[in-house]
Amino acid sequence: MRQAEEKERAQETAAQETVLAEQRAKEAEEAEERKRKEDEKKAVEETAPPKAEEPARSKHLKQEAEEQPSRTPDARHKKSPAAPRRGDDRRVRGRLTITNALDEEQRQRSLASLKRHRERQKKQGTGPQTAQKIAREVVIPEVITIQELANRMAARGVDVIKYLMKDGEMHKITDVIDSDTAQLIAEEFGHTVRRVSEADVEEGFIGAEDDAEDLQPRAPIVTIMGHVDHGKTSLLDAIRQANVVASEAGGITQHIGAYQVVVPSGQKITFIDTPGHEAFTAMRARGAKVTDIVILVVAADDGVKPQTIEAINHAKAAEVPLIVAINKIDKQGADPKRVRTELLSHEIVVESLGGDTLEIEVSALKKTNLDKLLEAIALQAEVLELRANPERDADGVIVEAKLERGRGPVGTALVQRGTLHLGDIIVAGSAWGRVRALIDDLGEQVKEAGPSVPVEVLGFDSAPEAGDQFAVVESEARAREITDYRMRERRKRLAVAGQRGSLEQMMSQLKETGVQEFTLVIKGDVQGSVEAICAALAALGTDEVKARIVHAGVGGITESDVSLALTSGAALLAFNVRANAQAREAAERDGVEIRQYSVIYDLVDDIKQAMSGLLSPSVRETFLGNAEILEVFTISKVGKVAGCRVTEGKVERGAQVRLIRDNVVVHEGKLSTLKRFKDEVKEVVSGQECGMASRATRTCDRATSSSASRSSTSSARCKRRAWRRRFPALLREAIHDRARQGP
Repeated sequence: MRQAEEKERAQETAAQETVLAEQRAKEAEEAEERKRKEDEKKAVEETAPPKAEEPARSKHLKQEAEEQPSRTPDARHKKSPAAPRRGDDRRVRGRLTITNALDEEQRQRSLASLKRHRERQKKQGTGPQTAQKIAREVVIPEVITIQELANRMAARGVDVIKYLMKDGEMHKITDVIDSDTAQLIAEEFGHTVRRVSEADVEEGFIGAEDDAEDLQPRAPIVTIMGHVDHGKTSLLDAIRQANVVASEAGGITQHIGAYQVVVPSGQKITFIDTPGHEAFTAMRARGAKVTDIVILVVAADDGVKPQTIEAINHAKAAEVPLIVAINKIDKQGADPKRVRTELLSHEIVVESLGGDTLEIEVSALKKTNLDKLLEAIALQAEVLELRANPERDADGVIVEAKLERGRGPVGTALVQRGTLHLGDIIVAGSAWGRVRALIDDLGEQVKEAGPSVPVEVLGFDSAPEAGDQFAVVESEARAREITDYRMRERRKRLAVAGQRGSLEQMMSQLKETGVQEFTLVIKGDVQGSVEAICAALAALGTDEVKARIVHAGVGGITESDVSLALTSGAALLAFNVRANAQAREAAERDGVEIRQYSVIYDLVDDIKQAMSGLLSPSVRETFLGNAEILEVFTISKVGKVAGCRVTEGKVERGAQVRLIRDNVVVHEGKLSTLKRFKDEVKEVVSGQECGMASRATRTCDRATSSSASRSSTSSARCKRRAWRRRFPALLREAIHDRARQGP
């Protein structure tokens, strides 16, 4: 080991000596080169003509330099030549050594020093210069801070504050000034001004009109309108060869639906089905606004009714052509002539009476004259020459909106122009999002939706409002900018609505202090139903009592809804939705009743009776239990049987059952079969498995749960006692006061 270390040390010493030798040889060559140059210089001076006699001191120094003996070319003993002038840019390239570093000839001025020297020379040559002001175009919104205004003018905030102080105004740099003051300041500083409004953020949201050469034919959008129970949905089912009526509670349409149908001729037609109940006025208005053609369905045995007149007014307001479909001509007592005569009083003259409005006698049940109705639609669409540009960004209308568990906010969109693709950034009202999925009316996912195509859009950050206009924007920043502005405007409107107002308003509020309020919390399955319920309840108000809706929303009932109803003393109404387990437990613990409805008639009638104090005996629901569907089996001669496990309470044969999917009631029916293994049983308790069969099992799947209940009729006295526990004491006092006063 020691020998190896000595060997390595010897090698290192030899390498160092070699490097030193090379360095000394190089330095000797450089010294010889300098000596050679000095000799050449002397030879040139000797051959040159004689100069004037030098001063005595210079001659003496030169003589001493010549008499000094030459030294060995050793770097340690050599005399360095005169140092170059500072600022000289000469540099000797090569390896940096200690000798080179100590050599005065190798030293150079730093770059920073050189820049400073050049700046001083530049200033001395040109003299002091004043910065030239640049006139800019300053964008000024409705309100702006002093700091932001100074930044946009490229000026100091102190100068702006000094200008305001000259006018007698004291401000801080963070103070907000109005647009007029900001314009005066900017013009005083020599800039031009461009005034903008906060509403300018929506400029260009809906694109400009398309060129005529870019337009292509599109499918007509047809809205079916009319009175309730006149066969609108049945007529559409006959055209679509579907059965939508069976899925609607009470056999009446309570949701707005959009479908696309391919007729035998190969042409596509988009149908919009609207409810006929008087509470769904807003839905019918939305349907008339987005449509190209309106089909007015009138029952031949019933004639023109109030909702029929309302549908005629909506069609006239939207300025769309009308086609009258006289339905139920196969029914006994049908009189189409009566319908034609009654339409004359509303300025609807059909073709058979010499007018220009098409009328077709049809039967949705027997499927009579449906081909003639489709021909009339195609003829009217050909006259209208419906065209759109599919190659642009999509825009259209949100027909319906809802909130579903697992899928989030879902909006039914009807594309009017352009094509909607997956991944597009869409804005509708105060909601925005990136399109995650597009689902057509058949429940299948599609990659794009062109003009006149209705689709369900998934990906919104919140549920949009039904009737909102949507459009595709270029970026998320643009979408946030638009939605933030709309939310601010909405908050401003709400704040203004909550202010005290004028003296007349204050006096009217003092007069209304005697009005009793009926507080309600409403949850529904879709936005359109909630909107219709709120409008119907608002119309029930009188001078003595009125409905006050604390909260109305879409989706299942949660614990927060129960706590809100408890703190506000409100009744909790559920329309086609259910409460989850936590909400049910909280409601039972706090004594909050959840009233569930599937038909809007029942909801409005119950609230109307409660507000009037005329409570008649009604059906009371007793909760029995819940069961989870594990599998659905198809058995010949029986149909579909659901294999279930009872998760809570018990299930009795003959009880009323509800099929619930994602807290939304899918179907209601009566439990006709209840089996354990192969035996029919009367009841099945919690934790056991069983087989259930009813009409509702046709629509169930594994993601569906069932809820069993028992109904019983209570007397008027018992009902009044129960009602006292359900609704606020404030209303009870008003009812008792009215009873004491008599009629």
